[in-house]
Amino acid sequence: MSLDADTLADRRRLKRRLFFWRAGAVVAVALALIIIVSDGGLPLRQSHIARVTISGVIVDDRYQQEMLEEIADDDNVKAVILSIDSPGGTTTGSEALYEAVRALAEKKPVVAVLGTVAASGGYIAALSADHIVARGNTITGSIGVLFQWTQLQDMLSKIGVEMKEVKSSPLKAEPSPFHKTDPRVIAATQEMIDTSYEWFLRLVVERRAMDEATARRLGDGRVYTGWQAVENGLVDQLGGEDVALAWLSAEHDIDEDLPVTDWEPRYPELGFAGLMGRAMGHAFGAALLGATDELTGKTQQTKRLTLDGLTSVWQPDR
Repeated sequence: MSLDADTLADRRRLKRRLFFWRAGAVVAVALALIIIVSDGGLPLRQSHIARVTISGVIVDDRYQQEMLEEIADDDNVKAVILSIDSPGGTTTGSEALYEAVRALAEKKPVVAVLGTVAASGGYIAALSADHIVARGNTITGSIGVLFQWTQLQDMLSKIGVEMKEVKSSPLKAEPSPFHKTDPRVIAATQEMIDTSYEWFLRLVVERRAMDEATARRLGDGRVYTGWQAVENGLVDQLGGEDVALAWLSAEHDIDEDLPVTDWEPRYPELGFAGLMGRAMGHAFGAALLGATDELTGKTQQTKRLTLDGLTSVWQPDR
């Protein structure tokens, strides 16, 4: 009898422990989901203004484009703020981003808010919006296209290294860093640059309602402050997100009191487990989970450090 009573007591204690563990797990998952939603990991299912951040080097990002398509189809999104802080990137990436935002703008009003830098490809992103707002000290403009390569021939000859090659035609794999550049290569490269530059200028003419002569004068590659950009018609207003919200209210009757919610691309490396890890780290403040979340988030956000092809990027001298 004593043995049976002890066994029964142990079972009761085990059931109580299981109950507390299960309840704790349910609470943790609920907190995680709440934090994921409030932190922008998943879109809110209520009326809101979507904030899309364009930062760092711009490349052709399929997941970002899919997110913009999702925003366009979401009836809960009433408008979009394009928050830009980028020196530019590849012309192909800038072109893809521009087209994706223009498709979005067919369904929702889009206003761009320029941060510290929105130059070259960053300015192309701004042109995709219906209205552009910048700080007075924002660096913008840098309308132009660039193709660079390193000339290594002299250095290699000093250390006794010579590059040999066999190719189908003189312009194949040119320009090359391993020998002096043929004038024909310079001419062909310049033609390619000119084509992309004309495309960039057409965007300025069309989106800023500017004549071609003015666009060419402003599009000589220089950067402008926000004050200069407004004066020259490259930017509409000075200010920040509050000015953008006021414009949405005045021009599109968007309620300024709607919440502004960050939308982020859902990269496959992150997935639901990564979102849960981030949320749990925020919820419980665990150092280990926080470090894991930081590593995971940066991994899925990191873009290529090398830029292949033509670039539209502001590169200040250092």
